Amino acid sequence: MEADLRALDAALAALSRELGDPHRTVASDLGRALFGASGFARACVAEGSGGLSGIILFTPLFSTVRGGAGLYVSDVWVGEGQRGRGLGLALLRSAAEIAGQDWDARFMRLSVHDDNHAARAFYGRLGFEPAAGETLMVLTDEGFQRLRRMT
Repeated sequence: MEADLRALDAALAALSRELGDPHRTVASDLGRALFGASGFARACVAEGSGGLSGIILFTPLFSTVRGGAGLYVSDVWVGEGQRGRGLGLALLRSAAEIAGQDWDARFMRLSVHDDNHAARAFYGRLGFEPAAGETLMVLTDEGFQRLRRMT
């Protein structure tokens, strides 16, 4: 388990570097999310003969519009040497299967950086579509803490 957490953290750090995003997660945070008392996240780690090949990290969500549970894929990473070989599809299928069994998931959501044309094309080939009429809103850091303190 500890080796898997380190591998997952390393893959997420690689993804962050590739996207130019900060990487603030540490393996202990991932351990709590995956195996802690609430165990609210799931992950799949793919390894090949050359070591770590890819990962997917996802969580449940519920939609009244869709009438049931779904999964939100927060991170997908496929190693540079493994891209174009079907591993991304396999990771998404694994996540869908796990979420279907664990949460009776009926749909999948994910976000893609606007300038990540290869990922957008990949997801488009699988049938993903931009969410019409929606804007992703995020409350982080001080704003999130302020909200927690509001009465």
